[in-house]
Amino acid sequence: MDVKARNLAGNRGGFTKPKWNVFHRNTDPPKKSSNFCPKNNSSPKIRENGVCKYWMSGRCARGDKCRYSHSWSRGDGSFAMITKLQGHTKAIRGIALPSGSDKLYSGSSDGTARIWDCNTGQCAHLANLGSEVGSLITEGHWVFIGMKNVVKALNTQTENEFSLKGPVGQVYAMVVAGDMLYAGAQNGAIFAWRGSVGANTFLEAGLLEGHTGAVLCLTVGDKKLFSGSVDQTIRMWDIDTLHCIQTLNGHADAVMSLVHWNGHLFSCSLDCTIKVWFATEGQNWEVIHTHKEEKGVLTLCGMIDAETKPVLFCSCNDDTVRLYELPLFKERGRLFSEREVRAIERGPNGLFFTGDATGSLTVWTWLQETQGRDS
Repeated sequence: MDVKARNLAGNRGGFTKPKWNVFHRNTDPPKKSSNFCPKNNSSPKIRENGVCKYWMSGRCARGDKCRYSHSWSRGDGSFAMITKLQGHTKAIRGIALPSGSDKLYSGSSDGTARIWDCNTGQCAHLANLGSEVGSLITEGHWVFIGMKNVVKALNTQTENEFSLKGPVGQVYAMVVAGDMLYAGAQNGAIFAWRGSVGANTFLEAGLLEGHTGAVLCLTVGDKKLFSGSVDQTIRMWDIDTLHCIQTLNGHADAVMSLVHWNGHLFSCSLDCTIKVWFATEGQNWEVIHTHKEEKGVLTLCGMIDAETKPVLFCSCNDDTVRLYELPLFKERGRLFSEREVRAIERGPNGLFFTGDATGSLTVWTWLQETQGRDS
């Protein structure tokens, strides 16, 4: 398994360019033939974010006369929605575009994985996995699917598939660093496998124990593995020895997501905060900034916009995704969905993807400055 640690600040991987023009920009919600919003004096239902709920489900008959927003986003014009891919019936837990592939992979709590053809925008393959997907990632030509008590490893070039046993309970998080795959499980343990290039397989490499609750997120940076848990702590592990070298306390609820960027660690929690951690001279990590939200924070993702500015995506429990330009947390815009967004992933050529709790997968794109002004 010839892989490298992912650059969490942006997408600079070696992707070949698929024919993404199939994703023509379509900002309308899916069409439905019945249950239209009644044309009477009652107000249409709205979300907390001001978007018409009927419009989101394709049932608002007021059209331009509706007083509430009919848009999947608002912002500074630097990004736009391209299309929605429908098929999953429950929350999307992971989105992945393998290196050099024109197939987009998604895994869901509905117990399926879907493979989408980037040239047609259609679902090319549906795999019934028999168990809920807890996480799905890609590294190089590999796709890893975390499920209850197992991780499925699929080589997209050779179509070889392996079942990696060991995790106890649902696998909520995975990450790759060097030739190592790490998986965080429901019982609080992190399992590690080493990829064997010659044998094209995976060997058990270690077990990282210490958390007292389910491991919900993993990230790597500066030769360290960071893990966040239901036990409200973040643990930092030495990648070479697999020993825990520090436990970070600061959150008052479950740690949901972690991002390592430019020497800083970003963590988010159901306690409605995003914390920025930085190592002092003595290599002790401390909180240097706390950003507060009104609702619990579910998912973080870092990427680079079309103007090479770092942007942090922050999914909240109010069915919105905030976009913050770093390092000042300047809000750039918001993405809206019918239910909370559980998965955010970068793609090639300015694309990015979100997956929400209804099973809807949305394709977005960054726009050049001139495009944003003209749209």
